[in-house]
Amino acid sequence: MGTEIGTQSVTREDFARFGQRLAAETQYARTAYDHGLFADAQRVAGFELEACLVDRGCLPAARNVSFLARLNSPLVVPELSRFNVEINATPQQLQGSALSRLESELTATWQQCQRVAAEEQGSLIAIGILPTLRDTDLSLANMSPSRRYAMLNDQILRLRGGRPLTLSIEGADRLATTHTDVMLEAATTSFQAHLQTPACDAARTYNASLILAAPLVALSANSPFLFGRALWQETRIPLFEQAVDCCDPGHPEYMRVTFGSGYLGADPTELFAENLSSYAVLLPFEMPGEIASCAHLRLHNGTIWRWNRLLVGFDYNGRPHLRVEQRVMPAGPSIVDMIANAAFYYGAVHSLTRRAVAPERELPFTAARANFYCAARSGLGAELTWLGGRRIMAGELLARELLPLARQGLAELELAVEDRRRYLGVIDGRLRSGRNGAAWQLAHYAKYHDFLRLTADYLAHQSRIVPVHEWPI
Repeated sequence: MGTEIGTQSVTREDFARFGQRLAAETQYARTAYDHGLFADAQRVAGFELEACLVDRGCLPAARNVSFLARLNSPLVVPELSRFNVEINATPQQLQGSALSRLESELTATWQQCQRVAAEEQGSLIAIGILPTLRDTDLSLANMSPSRRYAMLNDQILRLRGGRPLTLSIEGADRLATTHTDVMLEAATTSFQAHLQTPACDAARTYNASLILAAPLVALSANSPFLFGRALWQETRIPLFEQAVDCCDPGHPEYMRVTFGSGYLGADPTELFAENLSSYAVLLPFEMPGEIASCAHLRLHNGTIWRWNRLLVGFDYNGRPHLRVEQRVMPAGPSIVDMIANAAFYYGAVHSLTRRAVAPERELPFTAARANFYCAARSGLGAELTWLGGRRIMAGELLARELLPLARQGLAELELAVEDRRRYLGVIDGRLRSGRNGAAWQLAHYAKYHDFLRLTADYLAHQSRIVPVHEWPI
């Protein structure tokens, strides 16, 4: 999705040519997997962090064009709205001090971003949904000047027959509204952890990532408010799903933003075949390169936002690889919180993938999916179904079973001892206190009833780079 497109107008012939190339590349991916052409050697970690630009009054600041021009960093790129940007990480082999290297680079990039934002009379904030965001901020006038975003909006509305997008979320409060464009998506910002995995492990890693989605959401929830209403602990989940909804109402498993339709079998490229058969093309633009570049497959895959997404990439030597993009975690609250979330995910998914009995055999997909939405609604207080059909509270599951699994996994991956202690110590502190970002925001609002103060205090605490469970109210 990061690739700019050449024109905004398309024809039926464009769709036909794209479809032919997409089918050829999908078949190539399956054949390449069957013949062992995907990299099968190492694990590599990385991430994408979406963030909001705000002015001195903590309101959205639609200035990413001038901000990015001043910043001039290849690691920071535009997002859907003019008040959003995306920070990328340099991939690190998942061993030794990889986690602290990721934190050091993010800290340096973040500080550089803050210096430039200050020159623009503002700040950058990492938070799942900005509490001061107004419905009027989500207009096409605030869409980033990119042809691919304009085309994406046009095509989604075309598939909806011009019908407006309807948003309905019920939590502590209720929110119901409509939008005539896809800009609701710009209200959501996330921290997306990437894990390149040996091709032989890709299917099991993907399935384990689905199973971990619910505990990860409970652990990291940081989006309790939207338009002045308290909704889900991680309101970003239903918001994003409804913001680009253009599926057949009879097949909710094929929504553009979805938990998915099932676990993977032995061949992970099944997902790309599902993309081809079940999802309409939104950006039908011919891309340069041979079939082996999978350019059309990758572009189409980028318009299907599974909460766990399988990606095709290429190593420095040009060999294709597979990686899982874990998309369930929100942005924030602090840099160390986000790296700790990633550390927990990398360790826990490694341990689950290595179990003698695959966890997907012990937890039906329907239960994993139900867990996900329950965790998004209730956070650490969610009651989940776990392996073997046990019912357990999310906080208890994380503390008693998954945190030890994460420790074991990071040790097996030979991550630095000090990094393991530091980041999993943050997770332990969060679980002992019962305070994730959503809990802190809710407690702050219950005390002061002021979204501007909440956002200003959040921003001040975030600048200290200490974990959220140590933030005062």
